[in-house]
Amino acid sequence: MYNKNGSIPDENYSNYCKMLKGEIVNHSSKIIFENIPKGKYAVNVLHDENRSGKIEKGFILPIEGIGFSNFETIGFANRPNFLKASFDVNENKYVKVKMIYF
Repeated sequence: MYNKNGSIPDENYSNYCKMLKGEIVNHSSKIIFENIPKGKYAVNVLHDENRSGKIEKGFILPIEGIGFSNFETIGFANRPNFLKASFDVNENKYVKVKMIYF
């Protein structure tokens, strides 16, 4: 989870404000961030298949699944950034992130 403009993309996962890890069960995973102050946030999800803790890339694109809040697709003309991926948290909120595999 990220809370600052310019924090994503974050290939080395060093700019996050809070990180949680979950298990995939029946092709899905659920994470609950608790005690989050009101504000603007974005979520980045990595299916870290080899458990390296970073985004593995082929020529340019990731070879593992990746997803961002507010993104259905990712491409050269639709690169993730905090402003596009962010959402307001004023109360409990459910955010669904679609995993994208290239």
